[in-house]
Amino acid sequence: MFKSKLLKSLALGTGILLVTACGTDSEGTPAAEVEVDARYEIDESTPAWKIDPKEEMTELTWYVNASWWNDSFGDDVVTKKIKEDLNVDITFITGDDTNLNTMFAGDEMADMVTIFDFNSQVAQQAETWAYSLNDLADQYDPYWYEASSDETLDWYQLDNGKSYGYPSYSNTSDDYESGLIPANTGFLIRKDVYEKIGEPSFSTPEEFNENLSKINEEFPELTPFGFNTMEDGAGSLGGTFQNFLGVPIEDEDGSYYNRNLDDSYLTWIGALREAHTNGNLSDDSFADDSTTFEEKIGSGEYATIMSAGTAQMSGFLQSFMASNPDAQYIAIDGPQSTVGNEPTLNQSGITGWMINYISQEASDPAKAMQVFTYLQSEEGQLLTTYGIEGETYEYNDEGKIELLPEIQELRDNDADSFKQEIRIGEFIFFGHDKYQSLASESNRTPALIQPREWGEGKLKPQFILENTDPEPGSAEARTLTSIDAEWVTTLVGLIRSGSEDEFNTILENHKQFLEDNNMESIEQVRTEKMNENRERLGIE
Repeated sequence: MFKSKLLKSLALGTGILLVTACGTDSEGTPAAEVEVDARYEIDESTPAWKIDPKEEMTELTWYVNASWWNDSFGDDVVTKKIKEDLNVDITFITGDDTNLNTMFAGDEMADMVTIFDFNSQVAQQAETWAYSLNDLADQYDPYWYEASSDETLDWYQLDNGKSYGYPSYSNTSDDYESGLIPANTGFLIRKDVYEKIGEPSFSTPEEFNENLSKINEEFPELTPFGFNTMEDGAGSLGGTFQNFLGVPIEDEDGSYYNRNLDDSYLTWIGALREAHTNGNLSDDSFADDSTTFEEKIGSGEYATIMSAGTAQMSGFLQSFMASNPDAQYIAIDGPQSTVGNEPTLNQSGITGWMINYISQEASDPAKAMQVFTYLQSEEGQLLTTYGIEGETYEYNDEGKIELLPEIQELRDNDADSFKQEIRIGEFIFFGHDKYQSLASESNRTPALIQPREWGEGKLKPQFILENTDPEPGSAEARTLTSIDAEWVTTLVGLIRSGSEDEFNTILENHKQFLEDNNMESIEQVRTEKMNENRERLGIE
């Protein structure tokens, strides 16, 4: 079996891992050829794990670049079944970027590797240390092509036309069109509040502020308007709000469009300034961390919320609903574009989240490929999402999946035991939201049912914007960090400004900051990467 001996050097000053390989051709292309172990005859219609005659247990190692990952294997319903079906025992190694660098700089590579950054040098130079999934599938497990998405594989192609990594939660254009992935954002309002003030429209800035004042009068104990923490592009008042208003993701000529300076969006930021002036937007909201924000949701302190990540808030939404069933948070249309654009809510993109690789040092590439195919297949997805039919779930008369009562009881009342003994919904290397649609309504979080129904038909992909930030360590990347931080400060200042004149002054100062810090060069980089994305996606 060919095993490349990687030469590694760490650019410690920038924190970037540089990877090169021995065994290259005259053009420097790594010669990571797959040596075939013909212990079984491959079958395109049958997963290889079902025909592999190998009797002894295969020992594999799997590095996960996340210290929080649960590193147990074979002790719960889900991983015990994986171990049994695949005849494999996996030892997990967890860590952070420092540990990842140490592994690459050392003499031993894990058989499988999971990282989280599509733009990292580790990912972009994967051909120097990982096997091509195309080659492994061709040689060992062609059923991989049946289980995986062509669109996702194409997205992960490197310059040599091969794909080395495959992610979890990669939503393709087909996934968006299917309606099977749920909306995860919304304008929420307490049902009792909504009914008390007459179920009015919040669609214009004038209506929005008029209704917040009504809420303040009728429910003085509540905070009229709340929002996620001011981070990562200014939380739910940044990109989430822009999507809600249908702010374009590109200029008319297809170039990068600075959505923060969109007229309709800024009109609404002006409306939030008025809400703050009227005492309907609390200064505490700008300082609240995620824990405080979630606790306020759980106690129903907010009358309305511009929400980013309703799924992540589900426990708190459900807790409030359980104790206040007539006051649950519901999603309504809320603020609308001032120029007639429809909402373009976004979910996870095609890049996904956890990116999984098979190392050129893998002790048994065939078995490692079988693990990937198994977890990506419907069989593996059902196992990791719901467990084992008859043991943890059953199908109802409508063909929907329902957890068995004792499993649901354990999940709802003893989370630690559920995690340790069952592990449903956690082993998510190749997880996908579409499998959630197979669950019966009784197995869904009640507090999320109405908000997700409201979001149907409103999701629009933003694939061309993915991974368009400047390369890590570049001058543009350093500048963008400063610009992003300054924008958060600017947005808070705009909302808290005491007059329209002060609002305009702050906005002009921000525009000058962009000019002084060469935002134009960042826009050029993003436009170039958007064009590359279009080419990768086959968009003309």
